[in-house]
Amino acid sequence: MKIAFKLFATLTDYLPPNRKGNVLSLDVDEGTTVQDMIDRYNVPERLAHLVLVNGVFVAPSQRAKHVLRESDELAIWPPVAGG
Repeated sequence: MKIAFKLFATLTDYLPPNRKGNVLSLDVDEGTTVQDMIDRYNVPERLAHLVLVNGVFVAPSQRAKHVLRESDELAIWPPVAGG
């Protein structure tokens, strides 16, 4: 099944170098979870601060349980600080 996987800010360093922008269109197996994707791209837990599937927040305690579906968009942001 196809999903969109987006990493923002400093997390783009975890995407393959041959990508265009910060989005990958991926074929993943049925049953793939949010946590599976975080693990697959070696995104450190402490940096996966804001995780959204189709714009809906996925809490850290739900990431291993949240199964992705066809055409889902998984977006991850690191902690953000500003001044």
